[in-house]
Amino acid sequence: MSDFAELKQRAAVAWSAGAFEEVAESIGDVHAALVEALAPQPGERWLDIACGAGNVAELAAGAGARVTGIDIAPRLIDVAKERAATGGYEIDYRVGDAENLDVTDASFDVASSSFGMIFGPDHDAVAREVARVLRLGGRLGFTAWTPEGTIGEMLATFATFQPPPPSGAGSPLMWGREEYVRDKLGDAFELSFERRISRLEDESPEHAWEFFAPRFGPVKVMLENLPSERRDDFERVARAHWEKGRQADGTYLDEREYLLVTGTRR
Repeated sequence: MSDFAELKQRAAVAWSAGAFEEVAESIGDVHAALVEALAPQPGERWLDIACGAGNVAELAAGAGARVTGIDIAPRLIDVAKERAATGGYEIDYRVGDAENLDVTDASFDVASSSFGMIFGPDHDAVAREVARVLRLGGRLGFTAWTPEGTIGEMLATFATFQPPPPSGAGSPLMWGREEYVRDKLGDAFELSFERRISRLEDESPEHAWEFFAPRFGPVKVMLENLPSERRDDFERVARAHWEKGRQADGTYLDEREYLLVTGTRR
């Protein structure tokens, strides 16, 4: 098995752990902003890449688009299917890989990804696939955490407790830089960028961390598998990060900066 294949296999396990569908509710404003920017039209063929529990897919389907959702985590696809059945959405959900999408060339009018495709380790492959699946004139929209933002800081901190990635694997935070996105996608897309803030409020930093830790799969897996001393170090560092959001009244506020990227296929 190649290094990238092994990394993605571990990612499928990690994202299937916990209950990411509950964490995803905290970025509902991002999902709404992404779908609004892409302006779904009835009957459009829409691909949601790394769709998670289906939040973006449901918004697009609710506006009349014919949606396909693909994610590497089997559990999240199961959750998405259950949500679609409960909500009455007709969405084609599949387990799959953002670097090797099992769909035909130029078969979609719209492609979206909310903090999803950015986690594919082979960024060149992700960029090729996004360009391949969209027809000429098709619309792309995705979101990425900026390296300078609080989530960028969090992800960079968490990375210090994980094994080093294989050679050539790209950090998801690279997609939060405009110049990097232009380098990867500028030949195939006419691009636009907007920096936005997603606000997360909670009763306290402690409550925010204790909600997040067992539900966000990659963190849950780390807490379960790190040696005890490293696990204690990780939790101490993580709690210190959350503490930065403490307000004067003891409540928690995290103003999370992200990059909203939209583009038209040339």
